[in-house]
Amino acid sequence: MNQDELKALQEEIAGKNTKQLLGFAAEKFSPDIVFATSLGAEDQVLTDLIVKSKLDIPIVTLDTGRLFGETLDLLAETEKFYGIRIRVYAPDAKELEELVNTHGINCFRQSVELRKRCCRVRKVSALNRALAGKKLWICGLRREQSVTRSDIEVLEDDPANGLLRLNPLADWSGERVWDYIRAHNVPYNVLHDRGFPSIGCACCTRAVRRIEDVRAGRWYWEKPEHRECGLHVHSREN
Repeated sequence: MNQDELKALQEEIAGKNTKQLLGFAAEKFSPDIVFATSLGAEDQVLTDLIVKSKLDIPIVTLDTGRLFGETLDLLAETEKFYGIRIRVYAPDAKELEELVNTHGINCFRQSVELRKRCCRVRKVSALNRALAGKKLWICGLRREQSVTRSDIEVLEDDPANGLLRLNPLADWSGERVWDYIRAHNVPYNVLHDRGFPSIGCACCTRAVRRIEDVRAGRWYWEKPEHRECGLHVHSREN
């Protein structure tokens, strides 16, 4: 899609609320659409909206092999609560074996480059398979989350994956997310109640203090500008 076509779509969705954005995406792009959930608070809101609106949007998630047990419990709970099946994508076994046998099981601590390679093997490659053949994917990014996400658009080009990305919660605050979860009894990860506002792999996530950025616990030994895994590259970063 060229920039003129993207701009036309951005103008078409201007003023739409989150539910309307999801409905527009399903109508415009189905069946070439997918929602990739991390099972974080934002993504649980989107799952609730998609299921209750009966939208034809398949839901997928990534199992990196290093997730918290609480995250896996939430996956099962979410499927049972909504009566759905979330398709799980895992790392390529050969790629993962090569990484671990060459650099060690905890190679992500050795350098930013190796940490990003670990993310590529465990997350990005799996996401690439989930997005293959799709024209648009949906995720729960918010501008408020971190410095690396402060300028995301509601609808934007995703050059890394060769399709469009819809961020229906881009302008939501964290307070609004949790107001929705409580009002609609949405299942959520119990780690959120233990000081984990953002949850990834267990080995790369810590609890944060109230004064810290919500993503300060992710790859916490690195500088803030490096704290992305490669899943969410947007056009302004290229």
